[in-house]
Amino acid sequence: MSDKGLLNKLEQIAIKYDEISKQMVDPDVINDMKRYVSLNKEYKELTEVVNTYNSYKDILDNIENAKSILQTETDSEFKDMAREELEEFQRAKTDLDEKIKWLLIPKDPNDNKNVIMEIRSGTGGDEACIFVEDVFRMFTMFFKEKSWNFEVLNSNEGGTKGFREISLSISGEEVYGKLKFESGVHRVQRVPETESQGRVHTSAITVAVLPEAEEVDFELNLTDVKKDTFRASGAGGQHVNKTESAVRVTHLPTGTVVECQDGRSQHKNYEKALKVLRSRLYQAEEERLDKERADERKSLISTGDRSAKIRTYNYPQGRITDHRINKTIYSLSNFMNGDIQEMIDALIMAENAEKLNESKLDEV
Repeated sequence: MSDKGLLNKLEQIAIKYDEISKQMVDPDVINDMKRYVSLNKEYKELTEVVNTYNSYKDILDNIENAKSILQTETDSEFKDMAREELEEFQRAKTDLDEKIKWLLIPKDPNDNKNVIMEIRSGTGGDEACIFVEDVFRMFTMFFKEKSWNFEVLNSNEGGTKGFREISLSISGEEVYGKLKFESGVHRVQRVPETESQGRVHTSAITVAVLPEAEEVDFELNLTDVKKDTFRASGAGGQHVNKTESAVRVTHLPTGTVVECQDGRSQHKNYEKALKVLRSRLYQAEEERLDKERADERKSLISTGDRSAKIRTYNYPQGRITDHRINKTIYSLSNFMNGDIQEMIDALIMAENAEKLNESKLDEV
């Protein structure tokens, strides 16, 4: 894209930014919480682009001034200074060109949302349940490193060890944007604790990462929700099996069922279950719309197909391989201790490169 074309595109964004700024102080908008939240989110997302646009305009002006001096000035020392400044400004322009290119990549509107994560055992019996616990620990150590808050919403213990399933909520900065590529089948290859002959077994678990839906995102009609209570099971102290604190909610139109039993309070369990239900329904609607919009453009690192095998954890070889981007890291122990940022960065970079290629195709 030419400098003029880039400036025109950035100018349109700056005009939109100013319009949003004016709308946000309009009393009618302030009184409409859903609209205000949406505008405020868009305003924050555009701030860095507009600040970079202003810096870019200044750099272009400085380049023109330096070129003008070189053409009109007769003093050689002054021209040498202008020539040095021109080189410096052109280097700064090159850096800003690259930064703007990435800033203009279309962003996932859910990236800044908090997350509901559900981890479930798949094939492999007890070994899969143990791996659910291992992956749960891996993620929670990563959350602590990122200073994110997390809370277990529901858990179901395995037969001997681990969990058949565990769900949790995670809140922090850009949580969904960092975790969305974890959705899918995680396969483990290792010698189980119960294996006496040292044979390597293959087990699998599934991870679902849902953007947490606020009430302004998805309106859940409570008349469509059936609530049941039951006694909690599993570890948890004296209240377990004595009071009906566990809650099951069913969304009647879709048949979606959510259980929550880890809290002592029936009311709190009900609120948590509704949060998970709202997020599942919101995600289902998002996936339906995404399919309609981009059925012909299947992303290499799609977050939609939860049945797809995305990653293998091979213990004998000490490696983790992500099959979507063919990236292997030979540091399994560190990875399982929460050091997963390198893989996340690689997935984000692959997604951005893919989006950049698509935007270039759209310009042709």
